[in-house]
Amino acid sequence: MDHDVHGVDDVYTGDVYNGMAATELTEHHRVAWQKSRHSNSQGSCVEFARLPGGDVAVRNSRFPDGPALVYTRAEIEAMLLGVKDGEFDHLVTGA
Repeated sequence: MDHDVHGVDDVYTGDVYNGMAATELTEHHRVAWQKSRHSNSQGSCVEFARLPGGDVAVRNSRFPDGPALVYTRAEIEAMLLGVKDGEFDHLVTGA
């Protein structure tokens, strides 16, 4: 399911959208970014932040000022279930 919250003003007054600077979410929406405790010491990881209204933002920790992607709870849940089931293991094992 494609989901782009750009222009949706019933929850975010229209100012949260895919590709916006992650720093804007931190500064204007006071979100707290979280990364896995399994992240490597160089900080190369993906960070998640829960947004008001329940959507989830994702950013690359190597580029914290870069763009954030915004997903619905259902999209994040489907991804997490797939990860738990091993559906994406081939991306890191090369198999």
